[in-house]
Amino acid sequence: MSLLTGRVAQILFAVPFLMFGVFHFMGAEKMAGMVPIPGGVFWVYFTGLAMLAAAVSIAIRKYVFWACMGLALLILIFIVTLHMPKLGGEGGQMTMISMLKDIGLIGGALMLADKFKA
Repeated sequence: MSLLTGRVAQILFAVPFLMFGVFHFMGAEKMAGMVPIPGGVFWVYFTGLAMLAAAVSIAIRKYVFWACMGLALLILIFIVTLHMPKLGGEGGQMTMISMLKDIGLIGGALMLADKFKA
């Protein structure tokens, strides 16, 4: 596996999840209002921790398959519960952009999971 398409690509894929996880901890109170189920702040912290754990897992190459499968599921839940309900309303185009980004991240997570099959 070449350095650029292997190790560097894995680190580049992990970086956004590291940052998203940090952002969840920095802005939990503000993000809590977007959570469509009770316990908003808890779920913001929980998903932030999940993204941080997945990023570290990918970076150190431990449990990469499970980390990526978990990320794919988490992002799918974000699409269904956060993005899809807002598609028809105000800001629908920005919501569509976020949703398409998330679909791409799911694809990347699944490709990386396939590379590190358990």
